[in-house]
Amino acid sequence: MSDQNFIEEIGGGVCAARGVRASAATAGIKESGRPDMTLIEFDPPAEAAGVYTRNLVCAAPVVLCRERVGKAPLRAFLVNSGVANACTGEAGLAAARRVCAALAERLGCGEGEVAMSSTGLIGAHLPVELMEAALGGLVKGLSKEGGGPAAEAIMTTDTRPKEFAVSINLPGGQVRMGGMSKGAGMIAPDMATMLAYVTTDAVVSAEALSSLLRAAANESFNNVTIDGDTSTNDTVILAATGASGVSVEGEVALERFEAGLKRVCKELALAIVRDGEGVTKVVEIRVEGAASDEDARRAARSVSESLLVKTAINGCLPNWGRIFAAAGYSGAALDQARMSLRFDGVEVVREGAPLKAVEASLKKVIEKHEYTVTLGLGVGKGGAVFWTTDLSREYVAINADYRT
Repeated sequence: MSDQNFIEEIGGGVCAARGVRASAATAGIKESGRPDMTLIEFDPPAEAAGVYTRNLVCAAPVVLCRERVGKAPLRAFLVNSGVANACTGEAGLAAARRVCAALAERLGCGEGEVAMSSTGLIGAHLPVELMEAALGGLVKGLSKEGGGPAAEAIMTTDTRPKEFAVSINLPGGQVRMGGMSKGAGMIAPDMATMLAYVTTDAVVSAEALSSLLRAAANESFNNVTIDGDTSTNDTVILAATGASGVSVEGEVALERFEAGLKRVCKELALAIVRDGEGVTKVVEIRVEGAASDEDARRAARSVSESLLVKTAINGCLPNWGRIFAAAGYSGAALDQARMSLRFDGVEVVREGAPLKAVEASLKKVIEKHEYTVTLGLGVGKGGAVFWTTDLSREYVAINADYRT
């Protein structure tokens, strides 16, 4: 059990929830020959909600999801990797609709009950014929044990699949929730090059799912950064089959369900950060003493995205002045004379002034793979948490040669 004893970690990934099956296939989209298509099926059809990139240049599948998800129950969700189907014009949207229509025909459901995501190279068109040829195998391969292969098939530069699932004890009974995510580069707040799919067998309305997902994303997927780039395809979907028969009704049930959702989203988001391109270190940036939570978020994001901070993390440099500088230009209110700074339990700055003889202790912290930086702004009670990474030579090498 977790510290919230009504939540227990379980296996199964995206298929942990009752009424969810998944499969994977190799359609030939990726030059590498690795699996590149995933299908998730909901039986019964699921109520669903989504949050998407805020990039004004958004991919065709994002447009399609905005048209369909939450408007009618979802029977299936299709994902391809290797081609983003972004910046492909009307032809890209027509291709996405054609593939979804072909899948709907095989499943015997309406076109509006099928949506999709794509990830990979921007500017490349979907290989529709290859994808249509793979649909039969995807449908035939649907299984409760398909979560692992499904998580692998959505990967691009990821080095490992990302899955997490829990059971949640509600007053009306137990429900399950699980998910999978992908992402390793072009990761920044307000969604990033991430795809994430979370399923539950609880009975929840589409309206409630939308509100719950936005709140959970704002404490997880929107609080991570690897390189400060927000992508064109970012999508997080939450689907509820209702197969458990347990309704999320009443204050206690809602609070527990939301806690479970935030736990799953946080773990999936952190898995992305830990698998970031060229990443050797993961750092939690915790801001406290801000004028408001929004100001705290502003400062945390500024520190997390600073290239000087990220390179200092990579080099294990105790150059904490870069953190103060990034907070100072963030736009957040602060009192320089009351600011504070800690690395894990090592206090470095108090009341705006550096403490003496801390470098040896600080060095032990910053050489670790993961640690927490706590920055106090000294003007209020607002707080926020972000997760960031170092910026390494390997990141540059990966993205100088990226194709799929």
